[in-house]
Amino acid sequence: MKFLPVLIISFSSIVSAMGATTNPYTPDASQPKKVAGMKLIFSEEFNYEGVPNPEIWSFENGFKRNEELQWYQSKNANCKNGCLIIEGKKENFPNPNYIPESKSWKTNRPNVNYTAASLISMNKKSWLFGRFEVRARIDTAMGAWPAIWTLGIDKEWPSCGEVDMLEFYRPDGVPSILANVASGTNVRYKGKWDSVKKTLASLMAKDKKWPEKFHIWRMDWNEDSINLYVDNELLNTTLLSETINVDGSNPFLQQHYLLLNLALGANGGDPSQSHFPITFEVDYVRVYQSGK
Repeated sequence: MKFLPVLIISFSSIVSAMGATTNPYTPDASQPKKVAGMKLIFSEEFNYEGVPNPEIWSFENGFKRNEELQWYQSKNANCKNGCLIIEGKKENFPNPNYIPESKSWKTNRPNVNYTAASLISMNKKSWLFGRFEVRARIDTAMGAWPAIWTLGIDKEWPSCGEVDMLEFYRPDGVPSILANVASGTNVRYKGKWDSVKKTLASLMAKDKKWPEKFHIWRMDWNEDSINLYVDNELLNTTLLSETINVDGSNPFLQQHYLLLNLALGANGGDPSQSHFPITFEVDYVRVYQSGK
């Protein structure tokens, strides 16, 4: 009995030295971890209240792409309790750009029925190569299409290059996460895709609470390849020798900027019967590059 306190103290010391396990259901308030052989060059922890840092982020506005349902607006993104929270909402107001008889899906809708937000670091923060880590929790409700992605700073899409560290939507009606890389082809606006998908069912077969947790999406990008992971599981490897545009340029040998957005509808499915708000929570964005 006299030795029991000594054993307890010793065990507590070991636990303290190892550090507490990160709670998968809450934002991680700990300092960015060290990565061997790499230096942290950028960190957005969202540890503040209110609007996202304007020195890092701008916002897309209005109807943007893919005939999605949401109207992008800045007020749907706010920082709270250590997270960026992007909300998809049911709203109804006149489309400010409505044009009767218009052939464009952006202007022939008389009303806005859904809103969300898209943050973009273009012209503010961009990077060439490195390890990118984004910890986030996604909403898997019908209609949700959250994404963590990058675009190159030069050339129009897809010759600028696109990396989707995360997309969640419903290919052929099947809820899935996707890891994609796109480069240009000899047809304007048609991308060459290297795409891998993993069904939500397969993720939940291993962890039935997968949708309730934060996960770490990662890109390791160098002059030879792009590797995409979720929770340290390799999803997709793309060789840069396979991403050369028709003009001989390579979209992944230039700086890329980051986008964090929540789309609704289109590939995400019909959100009309889903519970709102639909949320996309981003705990942090961290970028490491080679160096001590």
